[in-house]
Amino acid sequence: MAEVGIEVKNLDFSWQSGDQVIKTCSLEVPQGEFWMLLGTNGSGKSTLLRLLAGLLTPSSGEIRVLQPVGFVFQNPDHQLVMPTVGADVAFGLVEEKLPPKQVRARVEEALSAVNLLSLLRRPIYALSGGQKQRVAIAGALARRCEVLLLDEPTALLDPDSQLELVEGVRRLVKSRGITALWVTHRLDELNYCDGAFLLEKGLLVDKGEAQRLKQRLMELHQEQS
Repeated sequence: MAEVGIEVKNLDFSWQSGDQVIKTCSLEVPQGEFWMLLGTNGSGKSTLLRLLAGLLTPSSGEIRVLQPVGFVFQNPDHQLVMPTVGADVAFGLVEEKLPPKQVRARVEEALSAVNLLSLLRRPIYALSGGQKQRVAIAGALARRCEVLLLDEPTALLDPDSQLELVEGVRRLVKSRGITALWVTHRLDELNYCDGAFLLEKGLLVDKGEAQRLKQRLMELHQEQS
């Protein structure tokens, strides 16, 4: 039986106002697999991802996630804090107190994995949106993250960059045994994942084979249009 990278049991989350956003949610992502989290705006996708990352505390239920966890925001400008590519990837390693030589090796390895090693000294402001997202992913790789959580990372990218990023993340997941959960509402991105979850108003209403869920969503969109 496959090990589990992400496990959630009977998870509930409400804001202080009393609005319940996640309702009795249970799901598992097998270790080393790339799954996607689907749902309309307001379904609770981003909230669930933040709960998994430990950025929010659940009202009740259990969360087990392999550590360390990397989180990639929809807008990379919200998480890239240093002036250059190499410095930003190294910034996440400060807590580990590694010798400089080891930091340099980790940074170069992570940037190589996302095909950005040639931009090691490039200023962050000079990068495209897709390159910034890959720097954010490299930061997680440098920390040797077991789990990668991505909150609509292609939302601000052009169509070519969107598919390039999702293809790249799939390759990383498969080559490194990382467990990834990717929030999206783009049906074409489902062609790259191992499985998917569908959230509606905080409830997990379906899960499993990505192409079946893709078909279901296409039918829902047709009914609504």
